[in-house]
Amino acid sequence: MATKREEIIQKALQILKNNPNGVRYSYLVRKIKDELPHININTIHGTIWNLDIRIPGEVFKPDKGLFRHIIFKEDESIEKEEITELETEIIIKEEEFYKPFADWLVNELEECTKAIPLGGNKFKDKWGTPDIIGIRKSRKSDVLEFPTEIICAEIKLDTGNLITAFGQACSYKLFSHKSYIVIPKSSQDEDVGRIDALCRIFGIGLILFDNKNPIYPQFEIRVRASKNEPDMFYVNKYLRIIEDDLF
Repeated sequence: MATKREEIIQKALQILKNNPNGVRYSYLVRKIKDELPHININTIHGTIWNLDIRIPGEVFKPDKGLFRHIIFKEDESIEKEEITELETEIIIKEEEFYKPFADWLVNELEECTKAIPLGGNKFKDKWGTPDIIGIRKSRKSDVLEFPTEIICAEIKLDTGNLITAFGQACSYKLFSHKSYIVIPKSSQDEDVGRIDALCRIFGIGLILFDNKNPIYPQFEIRVRASKNEPDMFYVNKYLRIIEDDLF
């Protein structure tokens, strides 16, 4: 009898074989969960996030967060098609998006090697605490090592607080190399346009998401964050508080 991890891998391979253009990490997780409802979603995440490393003879990643079956490797000049997402009406809290976004930063955007939900008043500072904080550091398999980077993110469900969220994301650059603001896709076009322009000017990353669906938030990158050199005094000040959780 196959173990749960073996079931997950077999199902993932089946899905990849049926999708020559490849599938995104978040979509692959959903499809596996839909077809294997008896398996915990965390087990699915833990099994497939590094599927290309786990079974390199059958799976490869032509792009960040995109999985393809090895039989399609000869033709990598594909158009990256948008996946039709499932929509579910759910009454939710902002905190419900912290873990999904932390996972998305690691597994799909690949900005972090580890990311954790934070939020609240963890830093006990009037400048605020990021909702998610992560690190990006060299892996043992990397040929060239690079310095560890800190990545922060601020999530907002309320479309009326976008300016506040932007200000918070800016303040996080004091102690992080990259900072992201995550706002609802349902925000007014004019507001999104202004936030987009400000993000490009200040080097803040911009992510849009479905603020009514914490299970499948459909995170979508609009602007990738630019790298910034933080003040190391503040880096050490804040990281000491969460050192055991993050490292």
